[in-house]
Amino acid sequence: MKGTASRTPTAMSKRIIGVIPARLESTRLPRKPLLPLLGHPLIAWVYARARAANQLSELLVATDSDEILEWCRSLRIPVMMTSPAHRSGTGRLLEVLARQKKEGEQGAIYVNIQGDEPLVGPTHINLLLQPFHDSPQSQVSTLKIALDSNEARDPNKVKVVTDAAGRALYFSRSPIPFYRNGNAPQRYYKHLGIYAYTAEVLEEFRSLPHGELESAEGLEQLCFLENGIAITVVETSQDTMGVNTPEDLQAVEEYMRSAGIQFPQF
Repeated sequence: MKGTASRTPTAMSKRIIGVIPARLESTRLPRKPLLPLLGHPLIAWVYARARAANQLSELLVATDSDEILEWCRSLRIPVMMTSPAHRSGTGRLLEVLARQKKEGEQGAIYVNIQGDEPLVGPTHINLLLQPFHDSPQSQVSTLKIALDSNEARDPNKVKVVTDAAGRALYFSRSPIPFYRNGNAPQRYYKHLGIYAYTAEVLEEFRSLPHGELESAEGLEQLCFLENGIAITVVETSQDTMGVNTPEDLQAVEEYMRSAGIQFPQF
């Protein structure tokens, strides 16, 4: 199908489609996907690192920008033009689903890979997909990483708490849980904004009512919880760094240099 690239089948019998939503204009960092990071556009880093995840059957960029479209085509990166009306990356994911869905297919999995997370790599994606290997009932998965108590106070870092089985109980911009005993050891987890969904739950998401908690926190994933859909949260030891400001871009570049991270060829 035009706009996608098939890859080696995975151990799972289901198709696993990675989608990288990319919008050219950003309020805090205009032209973000095409800004250079160690000599390569940001979106190229995201694609190249995600492509190394061998569980993905397909990987493509979904954009509303002619410039990103042409740039991807020039480097033979699979790309699909999507509507500029989408308010979030999930909207682009839903459009890709609608245009790709194969008649009679059951159980395809879609992975939403943030276009401004250049440190997301195969380890993250493999962990994200593990619940679908372990349990046929899995519908949505995401990741978390341990966070210290000072960072937990930052509303830009979304926190998550889970039950004993690893299912999300709540996501918040506030530090959660609240430790009533100030002397007790405090444990917080940051939510990493990468998701995997079954095609069926994505289609259901279109018609879900949006509730008060989602509106209050400004967190789209709460829509699933408010409507009784479980999100499995897997812990990782590898953090990511989102790029939303010029300072973020500089910080990521400095980290990559110090860590000796090289651009993956594709």
